[in-house]
Amino acid sequence: MTINIRELRKRIELDGAERTAEHLTETLKQGDLKPDDFSVRDLAESFMPGGLSQVEQIELLTEETAIPFVNTVGAVIDTKIKEAYNQEVFALSKLVRTIPTRLDGEKIHSFGTVADGSLAVAAGSQYTSGHLEANYIETPGTAKHGLIIPVTKEAVFFDQTHHLLERAAEVGEILALNKEKRILDTVLGNTKTYKQNGMLLDTYSAATSHPWKNLLSGNELLNWESIETAEDVFGEMVDPISGNPILIEPNAVLVMPPKRHLAHRLFYASSISYDTGSDAGLTGTSIRNPFAKYRLVASRQAYLQIKSQQGVTNPEKVWFIGNFRKAFAYMENWGITVTKSSFGSEADFTRDIVVRFKASERGTPAVLDPRYVVKCTG
Repeated sequence: MTINIRELRKRIELDGAERTAEHLTETLKQGDLKPDDFSVRDLAESFMPGGLSQVEQIELLTEETAIPFVNTVGAVIDTKIKEAYNQEVFALSKLVRTIPTRLDGEKIHSFGTVADGSLAVAAGSQYTSGHLEANYIETPGTAKHGLIIPVTKEAVFFDQTHHLLERAAEVGEILALNKEKRILDTVLGNTKTYKQNGMLLDTYSAATSHPWKNLLSGNELLNWESIETAEDVFGEMVDPISGNPILIEPNAVLVMPPKRHLAHRLFYASSISYDTGSDAGLTGTSIRNPFAKYRLVASRQAYLQIKSQQGVTNPEKVWFIGNFRKAFAYMENWGITVTKSSFGSEADFTRDIVVRFKASERGTPAVLDPRYVVKCTG
């Protein structure tokens, strides 16, 4: 639905420019209007007091008269950036947990062990006090990422709305892909960021000397037995402080694209069948698929990043299973945010840039507890 310039002008005459801009912004947020429904030149002609003649002399506007126009264009660009940034294709960014933080790296202590016998409380007796242990993990320092989109006088005058929205979408995709790559490097184990009690440890390991074992070689995803073998690893996971089994409910699987069709058959089938041997022959048995609870993610970007690692053979056979939200997080100072420059800046005078919009986000991926995910290779 394209905005009708005559109706927009009538709306401005009745409600005023500021209220109209607020209404358009709210309509964009609700999704009733889309960025492609707008024309930056039509907005300029409608909001600016001088109409078409004022567009030609846009640099003569004061900030007060330009605010409704700039705010509306800002809402359009903001929506386009966030649409591109939040695309479903960036699956790993949604698979891990996002934790808001005001710190540039955190030290997270473990909760102290409480003996079972001290949990019972007699009438009138004092409860045992829980406490934090000396054991801790450290998350990496956060980093800021961002880009600027300039809106030139030419973009308004020649109504280059399409090109402006394309640039906004590209900015959203670039920032989202950058975040996805950083999260994947952490999830795949390409970067070593898990720091426990001041010591950097590998996210995945098969060594008996390691505090945990969550790397299975020779377990290519072939059938339901491959899944069962990976699930069995979780049964060996224990809390490093208490020694009690960790309550792990694996609920997601990450596979490479060459295995996505096989994975769909394994995880989305309504039932599975197997044979039981006997002297008289084989008897087929069918049961409800116990693996249907898993969320399945196939990532081309993950495949590319695994292939780029030296010494990796058969990257298509690598897959991951577990509870990614328990194992990993994105420590976020602020999410994708779009801000605008002041009207009538130096760039306006020297370069005919009417206004600039800056998109930024700040955060870092972190390993919270690698025991919640198992990595399998072929």
